[in-house]
This record gives sequence, C-alpha cells and structure tokens, in this order.
Amino acid sequence: MKFKNWLILMVLFLFQGITAQIKDPVKFKYNINTLPNNEYEAVLTATIEKNWHIYSQDLPEDSGIPTEMKLSSKEGINLIGKVQEVGKKHDEFSEAFGAQIVYYSDKVLFKQKFKLKDNTKPANITAEITYQTCDDRVCLAPNTLEFEQKVTPAATAGDIATTSEEVITSEVSSENKDSLRTTEIEETTIAASVAAKQEGLKVASIDFANPQTDCGVVAKENTESFWTYLLLGFFGGLIALLTPCVFPMIPLTVSFFTKGSKDKAKGKRDAFIYGFFILLIFVLLSVPFHIIDGIAGNIFNQISTSVWLNITFFLIFLFFAGSFFGYYDITLPSSIANKSSKAEDAGGIIGIFFMALTLVIVSFSCTGPILGSLLGSSLTGSANIPMLLTYALAGFGFSWAIVFGLLALFPQALQSLPKSGGWMNTVKVVLGFIELGLALKFLSKADLVSKTFFLKRELFIAIWILISIGLVLYLFGKIKFPHDDKNAKISMTRKIIGVLGIGFIVYLVQGLFPSERPKLQYLSGILPPINVSYLHKEDDGILGMHPSHDYFEALEIAKKENKPVLIDFTGYGCENCRKMEEFVWSEPDILPILQNEIILASLYVDDKEALPESEQTSIDMGNGQKKKVKTIGDKWSLFQQINFNNNSQPHYVLISPDGKVINTPVSGYMPKEDFKAFLECGISYFKKGK
Repeated sequence: MKFKNWLILMVLFLFQGITAQIKDPVKFKYNINTLPNNEYEAVLTATIEKNWHIYSQDLPEDSGIPTEMKLSSKEGINLIGKVQEVGKKHDEFSEAFGAQIVYYSDKVLFKQKFKLKDNTKPANITAEITYQTCDDRVCLAPNTLEFEQKVTPAATAGDIATTSEEVITSEVSSENKDSLRTTEIEETTIAASVAAKQEGLKVASIDFANPQTDCGVVAKENTESFWTYLLLGFFGGLIALLTPCVFPMIPLTVSFFTKGSKDKAKGKRDAFIYGFFILLIFVLLSVPFHIIDGIAGNIFNQISTSVWLNITFFLIFLFFAGSFFGYYDITLPSSIANKSSKAEDAGGIIGIFFMALTLVIVSFSCTGPILGSLLGSSLTGSANIPMLLTYALAGFGFSWAIVFGLLALFPQALQSLPKSGGWMNTVKVVLGFIELGLALKFLSKADLVSKTFFLKRELFIAIWILISIGLVLYLFGKIKFPHDDKNAKISMTRKIIGVLGIGFIVYLVQGLFPSERPKLQYLSGILPPINVSYLHKEDDGILGMHPSHDYFEALEIAKKENKPVLIDFTGYGCENCRKMEEFVWSEPDILPILQNEIILASLYVDDKEALPESEQTSIDMGNGQKKKVKTIGDKWSLFQQINFNNNSQPHYVLISPDGKVINTPVSGYMPKEDFKAFLECGISYFKKGK
C-alpha cells in the first residue's frame, strides 16, 4: 500500500504529552564563519548526551548509517574541499557488522567551506544533515534535519543583524578560532515538533498507551557485566589454586599462621590480614590501566581493535599454552622474589603484606597465563575496560583470600585436601589446551578487523575441533607432555572430563553443516559472525524467514491467517537489531514462535529507497529548521514515532489483525527470557480472545 493510500487511513493526532518516550539525545547548532578571501565555513555542532554516539561520515558499506552533511543555496555556491569532522573519534570493530566502525560521542563539529557564486548579493545557505544515534542497547531512527542561514558579503553587511562575537565564541571557541558573523540556531526537540506539526499521521485503531493486556514484561537494561567478570576472575583464581605453583603452598601457609603463634586468635587474625593483602595486591595490579585510561582517553577501544594487537595476543596465548604444556616456565626475575622475601622479616602487618606479595610473585609461572587471559578478555570487550579488569582481578584475589581465610579458621579442613601429585600437572595441561582455543579468538578478531575474512566460521570451528581432539587424546593418556608421569594411571576424573570433551566435539561438528537455524548459540560472540561463513548467501533472508516490509501488507495477511502482527522496527545499520536476530531470535524456543505464531513485519527506518516526488514532504520545525520525509525509512520512522511514541530500534509491538496493540511494547537488546515472555504474553491473550 502506497503512502497516499495509508495516509487516508490516518486521523488527527492528539499530541499532548507525546514526548514521554521519544528520545532526542543530539542537539545541533548551525553557524557560518566568515573567512578571509571571500570564503565561508558552515559549521554544524552536534552536542550528544552521555552514553550516546553518532557515526562518522566514513563507514564501511553494510554497517552503520554514516553522517552526511550537504550544503546548498538557490543563489549558488561553490564548495571547497570535503566535509571535515572535529571531535573525539572512537574507532572499534563491530562483531554484529563484521566491520570497523567510527563514531563520535559528547561533541562533534561538521565543517564545510564554500564561496558564493555572486559575491555582491546576500544568499540563503541551507545545511542538511542525515545521522543516526545509538547507545549500547538501541539505535534511533535516522534523522534528516535542514537548517538555513543568510550570509551577507562584507559590502552589504549592514543589511543584516549579527550576533555578538562573544556569544558565539563561547560555544565553539575551542574548535574554531575564526571570527563568526551569523545568527546561532538551536535545534528544538524533533519528535515533539513532528507530533505537534504533523496532523493525520496516526492510525485510528492504534493506541500504544492503552494495550489490551499487560503481563508486566519490561525489558531490563543491558548494563556492563562487571559482576560477570568478577565471577570469571573468581573461578580463574580457584583454578589457579589447583596448579603446582600454588596448591602445595596452601597447607604450608595456613599452618604457619595457626601454629606459628602461641596466640591462636592472633594467628587466625593474621591469616585473615594475609588474605586481605592478597586481594589488595591483585586489585592494585589494575591501577595502571585506570591511569592509562585517564591519560589517553579511548586508548583501550583503539588498541583492542588493532590488527597487530590482536595478532600479538594470539602469539602471547600460544606462548602461555607452551608454558602450561611444560616446555618452559614463565617467571618474574628471581631478584624481585628475593627482595620481597627479605622484606618479610620486618614483622607485623608489613611483614604479612610482603608474605602475600611473595606468594603472588613466586606463583606467577602458573597464574601469569590465567591473568593474561583475563587481561585479553577485558581488553577486547566493549565495556569499561579498566573497571572490568579491576572486577576480574578482585574476583581472582577474593577466591584466594577466601580459601586461606577459611582454612585458617578451620585448619582441620586441611586434612581433607587432596595430596599434591601428578593431577596438578594435568590441570596445567588442560589449561594449555584452553589457551590454544582462546588464542584463536584473537586471530579471528584480527582477521575481521583487517577484512581479510580468511578465518571463516567453519574453519574456526574445525580448528577448535582439532584442539578438542588433542585434549581428549591427552586425557585418555594417548599424548604425553614433558612433566607427565610416563606410567601414570588414568583416573576416573580424567576419563569423565575426556567423555565431556567428546561431547563438546560432537556439539562443534554440527556447526560445520548448513542449517535453517544458526548453530552453536552457546558460542555466540566467540565464533566469527554468521555472515563470515562459507555457507552464507545474501538471499537467505532472516533465519530462513522473509518478513513483510510494509505494515499494512502484513496486516492484510494477518486478517487472512488470523494471527497477530509482530512489528519489528529495525534498521540496516542497527547493530543491536542484528544482535537480537543472531543471539535471541535464533534460539530454538524463540524461532518457532516467529515462524508459526505471528506475521512478521520488519519496518526499516533507515531504508534509503526514495518515495515518489509527489509523496515527499518537508516539515517546518521552526527556528530555521526543517525535517524532510524523502525515503521509505523516513515514512516508517514517523509512523513509529507518531503511533507508538518511540523512535528507538529495535522496537517490538504486537498488533491484533484489527490493528490494536495487544500488550506493552518492548525496546532494545534484551535477554531471551524477556523477549519470549513478551511474545507468549501477547500471543496467549490474542488466542483467548479469538
């Protein structure tokens, strides 16, 4: 159904209070600088709210929506050079897009120099900017704004009023030192203005504010997983305790505190202090990363997507694996351990601190590779890297503090600990195989960032299968390493872990074959993206589904099949939308619902296909600002804002065949359980009402 037909179905929109959910995290100001030699510079200054960003004009194809600034004038202008960007640039690899993306946060200026074709007459200079705003959960519909300013050549400058230089310089003096001679325009809230000025844009039956039912399904905020890294560090610390460098020291150290003092209460107190210092030392290891981050700003985001950094980590992890296999040891210089050990003689709390420091130093050959794994994992994450590392190291140290503290409190438990032996070397070798698998992740990241796409998904899986086969052969005694006992019997524990390894191999094998549904969901985010594959084809659709891209068309199908419509407000450049499709939609208990229980309408708010000229329009936003509706994406973006009071993607709405909202819509990337609850709530209510 075309634009002019569905416009007939609209009624006057009552716009009071419309701004509740409409997000507008970017404000623009338009200035024109007067430069020497009859040149001018148009400057659009974007001020961006915290945690939001807009993309650069230089993005790879099939990724985000690049910002585009265009300058024009009816009187005629000559552009000088290209649009320049000035701001804090973030450059990182996007696994969802499989490409390197560049974006700006906080503040960015877009500048375009020009000359008037007729330097004797005033001219109205129009600046048009198209951009998309995203945060970690959602992307907003692309916006196209238009600004207009009057420029008067020096010979006729008296014909117009100018804003004082002091006012303008206070806004952009740090980015632009040229004198400015224009009127400053501030952007009004886009969504509110659209709601107020566009009449006849609401489908009569749609009332987002009064859904037919509400199951209490609300998508949770997807915040940084600090606690996940705390747990990772905690379990990493427990594993490190089982290695030959650390395990034998547990009873020795605990016995020192419980038996080395005539006052048992003091001995236990000193043991707890010892545990606290262990925790403190590991936390202090993260302090330099906070200092670096404070000095160098976005350095971690930059280096984490560096091809050479990821290749370096790949080689380091291979080096760690060799150490775990027993071919060599990774140790700190002995002089460091000797100095720390001598400092223990100071006695009291200072002596206890240096005892803890000595433990950390002498156990480095076993803990170093594990700590390196935590460092590599946090550096290649997308969250607050220094804080992630602090949580991981705190978890690592906390596990040690708990073990030493509890054993000091209950020393009789020492008798139940297993004796030191060859099993500890087995733990190290198993960790070596894990290091090999993790190393491949860094090589894959380098491959994706460099766009060589050599290490495709199936090749990655095949290498992991080979590593897993090696692990299984080792566990069953078919492969030996330097420190293994040649005549050792294979314990039942090794056999059980070996059987689990075989199960993991079987799990991996299924990822080598084509399937209607993506496989290996538990490894999402570790494996290369599903589009970096020997099996991927452009016409495969979304998980084998071919949704409608027109709401009214989907509604007609829903009436015939008597099913609800799931409106999926999405975008080609929406990273969070791709994450939902790959990591949530593809789940085995979600995909059948999408395939069989609903009619899917995926409305792309960034579809650049132009509407017929007769259907294109321009909305006067006031204050010299206009919003153009030129594309199919513009159409569905306004449709979302006006009917559902929302402009974020992904945004999901369940609609009955008669066009009524069934339950409360949800937005953003969310856990599978929340999305499933949202679907089941609406579908269940719809079926009861049939």
